[in-house]
Amino acid sequence: MTKEEQFLMGFRDLYNKMVRLNKDKMEDSLKGYKASEVHCIEYIEKNLDSNVTILAEFFYMTRGAISRLTQKLIKKGLIESYQKSDNKKEIYFRLTEQGKEIYKIHEDLHKEFQERDKAVFEQVTEEQFDSMLSFLETYNSHLDAEMKKQDIGIKS
Repeated sequence: MTKEEQFLMGFRDLYNKMVRLNKDKMEDSLKGYKASEVHCIEYIEKNLDSNVTILAEFFYMTRGAISRLTQKLIKKGLIESYQKSDNKKEIYFRLTEQGKEIYKIHEDLHKEFQERDKAVFEQVTEEQFDSMLSFLETYNSHLDAEMKKQDIGIKS
């Protein structure tokens, strides 16, 4: 097995273990909410003036799928839509108080998981972090270029 194959298998294994370790606690704490809903709430909270187009691009989903998702979140009372006074055409989203509660639960869980894994990261040197971050940036850029080349993106 090549180092590249070892890395990709190791990365997949690592990701799957993180998901499995976090799954039960996430599901118990966020009962009644799908992962896509929680991640949409997270994005809206962290990114001012989120709209259907921006959400579709970020999540690699169609605008139609995002419209359905945001309508569910509105019906559940987690987000609300608004328009800016200078742009009555575009519809944006923000969290309601109930949405902010779900966001906080999700963030607290991430902090808990980060605390659980802190011992590992405390052993990583600055140079190792720089190297890993540089690799992630390079690989991300490569995948972005491949997606663009293959015209993989959002289609209405």
